[in-house]
Amino acid sequence: MAIQDHDTPRDGAVAHELPSRFLPAAKYRDLPEPRGFKQIFGASIILTATAIGSGEFVLWPYITSQVGLVLMWAAVLGFFMQYILNMEIERYTLATGETAVTGFTRIWAPLGMLITVIAVIPNMWPGWATGAANIVTYVAGGGSPVPIAIVAMVAIGCALTLSKVVYKTVERVEMVLVGGISVFLVVALFVGTGLSDWAAFGASFSHTGQLPPMSAVGGVAALLGAIAFAGAGGGNNLVQSNWARDKQMGMGAHMPRVTSPFTGQDEAVAGTGHMFLDNEENRRRWKGWWRVANAEQFGTFFVLGVTTLAIMSVLAYATVFGMNLPDDDFAFIRVEGEVFGERFGRAFQLAFWCAGATALFSTQLGIMDWVSRLAADSVKVTFFRTSTKVTESRIYFAVIWLMIVAGSGILLSGAEEPLALILISSSAGGVVMFLYSMMLIVTNRKFLPKSIRLGGWRLVMMLVAVAFYGYFSIALLVDQF
Repeated sequence: MAIQDHDTPRDGAVAHELPSRFLPAAKYRDLPEPRGFKQIFGASIILTATAIGSGEFVLWPYITSQVGLVLMWAAVLGFFMQYILNMEIERYTLATGETAVTGFTRIWAPLGMLITVIAVIPNMWPGWATGAANIVTYVAGGGSPVPIAIVAMVAIGCALTLSKVVYKTVERVEMVLVGGISVFLVVALFVGTGLSDWAAFGASFSHTGQLPPMSAVGGVAALLGAIAFAGAGGGNNLVQSNWARDKQMGMGAHMPRVTSPFTGQDEAVAGTGHMFLDNEENRRRWKGWWRVANAEQFGTFFVLGVTTLAIMSVLAYATVFGMNLPDDDFAFIRVEGEVFGERFGRAFQLAFWCAGATALFSTQLGIMDWVSRLAADSVKVTFFRTSTKVTESRIYFAVIWLMIVAGSGILLSGAEEPLALILISSSAGGVVMFLYSMMLIVTNRKFLPKSIRLGGWRLVMMLVAVAFYGYFSIALLVDQF
């Protein structure tokens, strides 16, 4: 009879990799068999949808309208660094089932809540709903954007509240919205731009490493916000953990999902996770999960996102760059639509504005979802781990309606300039990214099995991300204070 090695960890034993000083100890469980690309497709679509409506449709076209295409190198670099960040966030969740923020809480108890508060507060400003509402007034030929924005937020709140499994609803809505925007982009690529515009785009990369005067792009806050939102940006990227978990990817298959307390089965379990045994069979499964997760993230987030950003920026370059634009910063979108109307007819003008309103609406939906997920996960894990009444789903919906009330109050108080509201969120988001980039290096170097830890060129890129976001964050603080 073979002798059992008592030093070899077994399924159900306490996992020694994850520290348990501040959270309950994790236990070993086998990693589920990897699924195919078609089965996990959509895990990054919500992140992509929020990216399209912030950096791609607003911030980078705005910068292009001011200084041309000279900063496209920073946009592509920002997108690539976010792809790396997103995969490190997914790495932790695939391996443990926990969100990255829960991992930060394992480093030090207040860290998860600290990151959550810093990420959530700036996104109470409903800049995306306001932007969508402004564009609706362009289409309608007039009207007040404030009531339109408030109605849009209430509609989002109702749709999420009545969803049986919230993730599935958000994913399906965002797929439809992103699909519609993609159709417009394909048409706009051939109708609204020419070879000379794309030649200028290519030539812009000769300026790699160079920055224009800060005043020319709207200040340090605008530049940091644009770089942070070349992609999703801010705390948004962290919620890739939650979406991967709700998509039942990797060890996320063992975790509860956010469901409606009215129409779904509410689960009271806190989102503290598990760890897989570092054996040959689980390493094989890990390679399958890592390969398909990278492919999904690279195609859905990086390729689609960079393509969208490039087309939107070149459209702005081809239409409004060099023009004397009105003092209202968001007016460049109105003027861009008017130029399209003059050149290609009213139908193309309306298509551009409708695509813009759709992009911004999809971003507001994504942001309300991710802010609530981030807050619910962190609050449940930190304060209500053992409560059967305070569930993650109930916290999620409380935050959703808190955002609607707070956002409506902000708009009714008179703060309704969309670009200013978006810059508040985006510049603060750059600072958050600087902070959690460092924390991800700690969790993914120290808390995971040796065979899957962060290392090699990805570690180098994470260190570059820390330096990159750190430089602009410090520049922002110096500029403000």
